[in-house]
Amino acid sequence: MTETYEPYNIIPIQTTNNDLHQHPSLRYPEVIAALSALRTLGDLRLPPRWHPDMDLLDWLSLFFGFQHDNVRNQREHLLLQLANAQMRFSSDPDTTHSLHPSVLRTFRKKLLKNYKSWCSFHGKKHHLKLMSHKKKKQDNNDLRLELLYVSLFLLIWGEAANLRFIPECICFIFYNMVKDLNKILEGTDGKNPLLPDVSGENAFLRLVVKPIYDIVKLEAETSRNGTAPHCDWMNYDDINEIFWNKSCFQKLKWPIDVATSGFFMYRTGKTGFVERRSFWNLFRSFDRLWVMLILFLQAAIIVGWGGYKYPWKALKHRRVQVRVLTVFITWSGLRLLQALLDILMQGKVISKDTKNLGMRMVLKCVVATAWGLAFLRFYTLIWHEWDREERKWSKRTNKVMMNFYIVAFVFLIPEILGFLFLLFPWISNFFEKRDWGILRLLTWWFHRTTYVGRGLREGLIDNIRYTLFWILVLATKFTFSYFLQIKPMIPLTKRVLKLHVDIEWHEFFTRGKGDDKLALGLLWLPVVLVYMMDIQIWYSIYSSFAGAAVGLFAHLGEIRSMQQLKLRFQFFASAALFNLMPEEQSMNERGTFLSNVKDGMRRMKLRYGFGKPYRKLESNHSDANKFALIWNEIILSFREEDIISDREVELLELPKNLWNVRVIRWPCVLLSNELLLALSQAKELASSSDKRLWRKICKHEFRRCAVLESYDCIKHLLLEIIIRPGTEEHSILDALFHQIEKSIEDGKFTKTFKTTALPSLHSKLIRLIESLSKKPVKDSTPMVNILQALYEITVREFLKDKKTAEKLGNDGASAKYLLFENAVRLPETTNENFYRQLRRLHTILTSRDSMQNVPVNQMAKTRLAFFTNSLFMNMPHAPQVEKMKGFSVLTPYYSEEIMYNKEQLRIENEDGISILYYLQTIFDDEWKNFMERMRHEGMENDDDIWTEKLTELRLWASYRGQTLCRTVRGMMYYYKALKLLAFLDSAPDISVWDGSLKVSTVQENKGGSDKVKSPFSHCLSNAYNSEDLPFKGHDYGTASMKFTYVVACQIYGTQKARKDPRADEILTLMKNNEALRVAYVDEVSTGRDEKDYYSVLVKYDQLLEREVEIYRVKLPGPLKLGEGKPENQNHALIFTRGDAIQTIDMNQDNYFEEALKIRNLLEEFNSYYGIRKPHILGVREHIFTGSVSSLAWFMSAQETSFVTLGQRVLANPLKIRMHYGHPDVFDRFWFLTRGGLSKASRVINISEDIFAGFNCTLRGGNVTHHEYIQVGKGRDVGLNQISLFEAKVASGNGEQVLSRDVYRLGHRLDFFRMLSFYYTTVGFFFNTMVVVLTVYAFLWGRLFLALSGFEGALQKKSNNNKAFGAILNQQFIIQLGLFTALPMIVENSLEHGFLQSMWDFLTMQLQLSSVFFTFSMGTRCHFFGRTILHGGAKYRATGRGFVVEHKSFAENYRLYARSHFVKAIELGLILIIYAQHSPVARNTLVYVVMTISSWFLVCSWIIAPFLFNPSGFDWLKTVNDFDDFMDWIWYRGRVFAKAEESWEIWWYEEQDHLKVTGFWGKLFEVFLDLRFFTFQYGTVYKLRITDGSTSISVYLLSWICVGVIFGVYVVLSIARNRYEAHNHIYFRFVQSVVITLSIIVIVGLLNFTKFRIGDIFTSLLAFIPTGWGMILIAQVFRPQLRRTKIWKGIVNLARLYDILFAIIVMAPVALLSWLPGSQSMQTRILFNEAFSRGLQIFQIVTGAKTNQV
Repeated sequence: MTETYEPYNIIPIQTTNNDLHQHPSLRYPEVIAALSALRTLGDLRLPPRWHPDMDLLDWLSLFFGFQHDNVRNQREHLLLQLANAQMRFSSDPDTTHSLHPSVLRTFRKKLLKNYKSWCSFHGKKHHLKLMSHKKKKQDNNDLRLELLYVSLFLLIWGEAANLRFIPECICFIFYNMVKDLNKILEGTDGKNPLLPDVSGENAFLRLVVKPIYDIVKLEAETSRNGTAPHCDWMNYDDINEIFWNKSCFQKLKWPIDVATSGFFMYRTGKTGFVERRSFWNLFRSFDRLWVMLILFLQAAIIVGWGGYKYPWKALKHRRVQVRVLTVFITWSGLRLLQALLDILMQGKVISKDTKNLGMRMVLKCVVATAWGLAFLRFYTLIWHEWDREERKWSKRTNKVMMNFYIVAFVFLIPEILGFLFLLFPWISNFFEKRDWGILRLLTWWFHRTTYVGRGLREGLIDNIRYTLFWILVLATKFTFSYFLQIKPMIPLTKRVLKLHVDIEWHEFFTRGKGDDKLALGLLWLPVVLVYMMDIQIWYSIYSSFAGAAVGLFAHLGEIRSMQQLKLRFQFFASAALFNLMPEEQSMNERGTFLSNVKDGMRRMKLRYGFGKPYRKLESNHSDANKFALIWNEIILSFREEDIISDREVELLELPKNLWNVRVIRWPCVLLSNELLLALSQAKELASSSDKRLWRKICKHEFRRCAVLESYDCIKHLLLEIIIRPGTEEHSILDALFHQIEKSIEDGKFTKTFKTTALPSLHSKLIRLIESLSKKPVKDSTPMVNILQALYEITVREFLKDKKTAEKLGNDGASAKYLLFENAVRLPETTNENFYRQLRRLHTILTSRDSMQNVPVNQMAKTRLAFFTNSLFMNMPHAPQVEKMKGFSVLTPYYSEEIMYNKEQLRIENEDGISILYYLQTIFDDEWKNFMERMRHEGMENDDDIWTEKLTELRLWASYRGQTLCRTVRGMMYYYKALKLLAFLDSAPDISVWDGSLKVSTVQENKGGSDKVKSPFSHCLSNAYNSEDLPFKGHDYGTASMKFTYVVACQIYGTQKARKDPRADEILTLMKNNEALRVAYVDEVSTGRDEKDYYSVLVKYDQLLEREVEIYRVKLPGPLKLGEGKPENQNHALIFTRGDAIQTIDMNQDNYFEEALKIRNLLEEFNSYYGIRKPHILGVREHIFTGSVSSLAWFMSAQETSFVTLGQRVLANPLKIRMHYGHPDVFDRFWFLTRGGLSKASRVINISEDIFAGFNCTLRGGNVTHHEYIQVGKGRDVGLNQISLFEAKVASGNGEQVLSRDVYRLGHRLDFFRMLSFYYTTVGFFFNTMVVVLTVYAFLWGRLFLALSGFEGALQKKSNNNKAFGAILNQQFIIQLGLFTALPMIVENSLEHGFLQSMWDFLTMQLQLSSVFFTFSMGTRCHFFGRTILHGGAKYRATGRGFVVEHKSFAENYRLYARSHFVKAIELGLILIIYAQHSPVARNTLVYVVMTISSWFLVCSWIIAPFLFNPSGFDWLKTVNDFDDFMDWIWYRGRVFAKAEESWEIWWYEEQDHLKVTGFWGKLFEVFLDLRFFTFQYGTVYKLRITDGSTSISVYLLSWICVGVIFGVYVVLSIARNRYEAHNHIYFRFVQSVVITLSIIVIVGLLNFTKFRIGDIFTSLLAFIPTGWGMILIAQVFRPQLRRTKIWKGIVNLARLYDILFAIIVMAPVALLSWLPGSQSMQTRILFNEAFSRGLQIFQIVTGAKTNQV
């Protein structure tokens, strides 16, 4: 068989193996129809080398030179797509044997829609000879032509490699090749068809792809790995935008010849946009927002200046009205600024082809200037006329004002038109989507015509929603700003302007006027900064409530606990069948108004129990068994994941109706305590009628079921199992049961029997079952005694009618010998099913607990609650698996962990803690469940876990980390779910019955396999015997056609070559998961350091029992030209299948119960959300790492609020949701024709995922969010990991600010969607930075006021100064609190209840979550600002591992010194100097109120890395850490030393961003560094030695002192270098001389001047910042200074400063380490969540382990 066996991917299309012809997928008529259509050539002219077995794709390949494996890959791709589409198209069996034209036409329209749009944009004919819609019947030629077009496009796309990131380049290639194809079809040369311009073996790769690839590669090399300025090289977008220019048709020849086509002409400049590094990009991209804020601020100051209580009263005055008109002057000035910025930043775009663009830029400057001059002229005329009319508002003056209004109206015409388009969005969309020349001419002035960004308006209803939202936000913001920010500052401003202050330092301006203005500016600066960013706060508040409202209407959080699940479980069964099982009537009537009404009514019944829908299950055995099969499979998946135990499986399962039970056998957790309550009711109502008693019991459905099940089980147990048939005892019991049932039927049960005797019978039955449960039962005597006691109670007590022995004998209920002695038969001990049923009956009879704590595991509870709640939410109907959309999952992988090996699990850290021990303690219950499962699978001794069950142990540990095997297991649940659903769709009732029967038992492992077999595997193999066929049945074929999982293991080939254990682990994953495919890049050496590169797809072949290669597609060169992850995704994308693709990252998981809803989710692509169907389906994420530590909990809470409430609001009502990462589901064909799933340009697209959302929105796509399904996601759990992640995200957002996507979205979205976009992307990070800048501005301003004397003067004149400081402080508190806390509180309230959410919030505060969030804010601020200013963004690997070891002080210092420690020390120094010299600070309470939040920030930034570090306050570790730090800082390093080894290497690496920054970045850096000299300037005048002098000489003398100090330092350095090693006595002599002279100078100053000892410490506070400022400036000029002798001294001085900073940071850590109790408190804070679960974390971090496996 292996000789003729050809490996295949999904469908064995071309094979001679007879076994492969039996593949289930080949039994579908739709597959045969699609295959037949591809093989039908008709009258096509055959090319050379034609073979009879070839098809249309081979025909194209022979003409155009496509690769063989590309053809094979796209053949299967197209075949699967057409077959799946045909399955969905019609259920008519007559139409399934031939490919329907509508199927092909629909696919072609979608695949080539972007191509046709591109042709229309350029005014070109698309050259597609399409079918006529009016043609009633298409012939085979029409069908074949359609197939040729789609096949040609797919072959081009499949071989385009990196050009797939250039979608319009592919359109250009397709445009020319379609023309060649038409020539082939139309013209001939004798008998041979004409050959195209591109032909020959691999011609397409050589002649088309390779030349363009070489240009991309050259530009990538020019970028110097992304370090070159973006404006100096062309990225993917620049090259793509070449094809947006109509000149590409003239300048680019076909086939493309780089040497002659003028392609290099485009390298002289950027093509469509220039990415320049500047904060001005924020103004350019969102100019409408900044214009609004600036104009309102100006108007508010003008209105508030009059001192009126309300602004409308001020506006009644004509003078105020006229002054408000100055906003038009400002507005025109802002337009001029925008125009100038366009010229300065985009001038490089101007070329011969874009002369009109340059002209427009210049005209905009001229027009903006003209408007400003016009407004200024008319404004001065108003006041001139007012003066001429003796300062009265006459008719003449009013006429001049009217002229101003007319000019203003003309000025506002564009804004009025924009407002009208906002009101009527369809008009805007209609005109923007037209490619008419007149429209381009009319819109030429307003924006450049681009291919993207047209027709982005939403529908009217959505427009109204987000407009009202933002009107409310802006109204609140402006009201708050006017009354509480701007207006209170007006009186203060007036007083400052009138204030006469004697400046306490040297005045550089005449009579202090300049200082007055500077002081006034510093007073206003914090207010203006808060004013500019507080929309972010109001957005957070209103979005929280909007998200809660949307969530409430979506029915989120209605089932929060097992108690609520128990109450609604009876409805849940019907809801599960309604949503998860297809219904034919819904398939036929979908979309009609009547069907929607019926759906709504049905969902109301299911949600609230109207009509008691659960009774339907009782009468319909097929539905009941389907639900049982689904539910039990979910429970079994929980068991396989070890989150529940065997006992919990028995309590949660829904067993088959064995033992002749008449009712549904609900899970035991629902029936617990119900029988005892029923017995209590029967005893209380002993004298009542049967009807009343039964009505009481039936009020509770589960109680009724418990009673009936118990009775039926006891009857079956006694009559069918224990008592032998044919015996007299059997007849007696049968007669008794008959009498009971007869009395019930006649309604005389309470009259015939005493219900007060039921408790006695109950207790005896319990004893009987307990006796039977003992294995093995060797002696029947105890059972006989119990049965005799039961008989006596029944006869003597239970029956009301006392019968004599004679009467009993006549009734057959008496015997003449000892009963049951010879009638009992013992059960077989091997009958595990019997004992399982017995345990269930015992549970029902004895349970007194409500079992609300079942399952124990919190993860299991959360997942069950969400799954049950989700089925009551609105979701599309599920189609049959055959009719669902096919989809793929794609996971990029590089070299992360796949599985933990034995050494990783056992190796201990410095505290003696191994990963396995950590997991055993954190996941204590899951470890016990795992060991229980291993014993169940044959493990005899616990030590065998390291030998026989090592693989299972490795998997167990890996499934609790963030590993590839966990991700693969989760994604393969889709395959498992689809097989189950396919079986349920197609299996007859009897098969479902058998499946439900089997599913109730956990199969024993008899074959020695390490795997737990699927409980429904028996059902799925009924139709086909796996021993006779190589394939399984219908379910296998269906699931394989609908689901594909590709892992892009980029370096798998290299790993195999070097025998990397990861390669073996990947092979193991493929072996254990039949639907898993691995794509990698293979590098094949061809000699002379040359290599060929291939995209390869492999799988594990179950028949050959080895890895086999499926496809090998040659690449034009190395894969990685841009960012690694998107390039990795792109090369594997050609191997995916289906209509949709889900992007899954390495830190994600999936759950079986959620995979069951994938059919429903994919149906969302057919629904309209607004005026568009969705192109990205956003999916909710479940953060599964929240229980590891408090940090993990904080991160989980923050992420949960973002991925639920935040995404919910962005999708509805704001309509601005993007793609923020995984696990969103993409419309695959829409994206593969528009650039792929992400962008890959180096550095600028470092946050590659979000650009897929930008691209989708710009191209008219729609992104939705759905919360009835969730995917697991892990987050970083240690502070260092979290900080690296925050740094990566913040740097990515810094690069986004520069990007063309953000610029175009900022300009092309309507105003309110633009606001939503800004405040949820780059605006969030910018405003976070503004918060920190506000603190800086506030403190620097207070320091200036205190040192200059303004604060003292203000305090004498007014007390408002104190109030002002308190106001600013409150602003910061509001920011810290509401910014981070409110969304979390609201979302937790929605999903877990208000009290629980408040408790969680208080617990988080006690765990110092505010410290963590403040620290994270500093991380975002630092990296966002530095990236915009200097660049340096890079991928930062976070590790995603477990945080169990202590991080050294040196490591923390390296990571946080520049981003947090230095900044905190600077702010702390300001606060100290302010406290020393401020008159306000003399009042302690006022000082505390003003500075408490600033001190909190300082302390948070210093202490957080140690507070959230295991053993961070351990005294011994603290001492060792400091010793290690000193070794690191004094280590001089070697040639190949790393930053972890040498301070000097680290210090140079910290300056890397200055290497890539430009002139303006360096200039701005120097400007910022000058602030450190302010300390010296302000402080030296406070020295007592100055005697109150304000002369400039004081400041100059201080610089002399700095020079002297630096000279002394140089002398000591020289002496140490020369004499310390050999002539140590000389070095000591120099030190003595320096000390002696210093003492003499100090004594002299004390005796002859007013110098005091305190001046020494004050001078230190002045001179130390000066030295640091000099070091920072020297770093900027490092290229020039490094060649001088002074550089070595700068390096040594910088080392001393880092030692000083380290001592300052270490001081509070050492103090806390020394204090008793700090370590245990810190451990409790760090691991508090684990403490609440009863774990001994303190033992973990101290190494006091117990003896465990």
